[in-house]
Amino acid sequence: MVGNGLGERMLYRDLREWIERADEVGELKRVDGADWNLEVGALAEVAQRLDHSPAVLFDNIRGYPQGRRILTGIHNPTLKRQCLTNHLPLDCDRDRFIQAWKERLNKRRMIPPRVVADGPVMENVFEGGAIDLFALPIPQWHEEDGGRYLGTADITITRDPDDGWVNLGCYRVMAHDRDTLALYMSPGHHGNIHRQKYFDRKKPLPVAISFGPDPLLWLAAMMDLDWGVSEYDYAGGLRGEAFDVIEGKYTGLPIPAAAEIVVEGEVVPGTAIKEGPFGEFTGYYASGERSEPVLKVKRLMHRNDPIITGAPPIRPGPGADSTLIRSAFIWDHLEKAGVPDVTGVACYQTRFFIVVSIRQRYPGHARQAALVASQCRAGALLSRYVVVADDDIDIWDFNDVLWAICTRADPANDIEIVRRCWSNPLDPIIPRGERGFNSRAVVDACRPYEWAKDFPPVSGASAELKQRVLKKFGDRLVHAK
Repeated sequence: MVGNGLGERMLYRDLREWIERADEVGELKRVDGADWNLEVGALAEVAQRLDHSPAVLFDNIRGYPQGRRILTGIHNPTLKRQCLTNHLPLDCDRDRFIQAWKERLNKRRMIPPRVVADGPVMENVFEGGAIDLFALPIPQWHEEDGGRYLGTADITITRDPDDGWVNLGCYRVMAHDRDTLALYMSPGHHGNIHRQKYFDRKKPLPVAISFGPDPLLWLAAMMDLDWGVSEYDYAGGLRGEAFDVIEGKYTGLPIPAAAEIVVEGEVVPGTAIKEGPFGEFTGYYASGERSEPVLKVKRLMHRNDPIITGAPPIRPGPGADSTLIRSAFIWDHLEKAGVPDVTGVACYQTRFFIVVSIRQRYPGHARQAALVASQCRAGALLSRYVVVADDDIDIWDFNDVLWAICTRADPANDIEIVRRCWSNPLDPIIPRGERGFNSRAVVDACRPYEWAKDFPPVSGASAELKQRVLKKFGDRLVHAK
C-alpha cells in the first residue's frame, strides 16, 4: 500500500500481482472445470451481469492441463477494481475518480519503457514447427462466433515506419491454426494506419501481441491518445515506473517482459483469411464474416502456467468498459476547446450515449458543448446521441436525464442531426455498403437560455430539505414494518 496524495493505493507490477490484489479485496472468483467451448464465455457474461461483477479466473479448463488459465472481468470492473487497475486509492468514489483522471490529463507524465535482456515471458519460447497456438485454451466465446478468439483483452504492438513511435492498441484476434491468426483493426485506429503505411510500401507489418498483459497497459491500449504518443510511455507515467520490455527477435518491437503470452509475427499484404463473425460490444454481429490479411506467427513466448486475458463483448451495461475514463477524456477535450463551466460528463452504453452538464453562460453555450463532445477524439467514434443538460440534472441518474429530455427539449427546436461522422463496420444500424459513416443526434435539454428565468420552477423538496428529514427520520423509514 502506497499513498499518492488521494489516499492509499495497492500496487501491482504485472497481471499475477493484479490477480492477488483483486483477490485480497474480494474482487475475484475462481471457477474450475469449465469448457473453453462456450462455457467460459457464458459464465463470463453471467458474472458481468451480477450486481457485484467479479473478475473470474478459470482453471482446469476441459481438455487442458491445470495452470493453463483464462481471466475475464478486467474490462467490466467495479469502481474498486477500476481504482486498483488505475493505481488509484480503492476508496475513490466516482467523482474523485473522474477528477483524478482530469488531473492526470492536465499534468501528463511520460516514462518510456526500460529495455531488459530477459523476463518471465521467456520462460517458454517456441519457433517454427514448435509453435502451437492451440496448446493454449483459446475460447469460443459466443455461440455464433466464426471461430476461437485469442485476442479480446490483448495489446497489439506496432511501430510507425515514418516516425518510429510505438503504438499499443486493443484489436480482436482470431486463431486459425497452430501459427496463423487473423487480426482485425478498425479503420481510423493507429494500428490500422501503421499497417496501411507498410502495405503502401509493399512490405509486411511487423507486429507483436500480448494476450496476457498488465491490466494498466491494456487499459492504455484502449485509450484515445494523440497521434505519436506511445501508450508505453503514458502507462509508465500513470504508475510512476517504467515498464520493462524485451526487444523482439523477429520484429525489434518492445515486448512486455512480464506478459503472460506474446506472439511475434508479420501481417502479410496481398493475403486474405476469414475473420469473424464475432459478437461485439454493440451487442450484435454487425461486421459479419470478412477477409483480413494473414498474420503469420514467427515466435510464441509464454510464462509457466500462462493466463489468457479475455474481454468477451456483450450487450453494453452499467460500468462496462472504461466509461469513467472516457468521461474524463471528453470533459478534458471540452475544457481545452474553450467550453466554460462544464460540470460533468457521463457515458452510457459504452460510447453510444454521451451526457454533458453545464452551467449556461451565453446563447449557444449548450450547442457548443454538444458539438465539441460529439466530435472530439474520445467522443467521435460510434457515438449516437449527445445530450447537454443543466447542472441541476444528475447526469449519472438516467431517469433524471430522460426527465430533462422530456421536459426541456422541444424536438423541433432542440435536436440537431450531424451527418457523415466517424463510425466503423461494427455499427449495426448502418447498411454494410455505407459503414464508416454514421449520423448522430445532438439534443439540447437545457432550459432555453433566452427565457430561462421564466422557465417553470422545479417542484419537489429541495436537496437540503431531503437531507435534513433523512437525518431526522431516516432510521424510521429503514426500520419501519
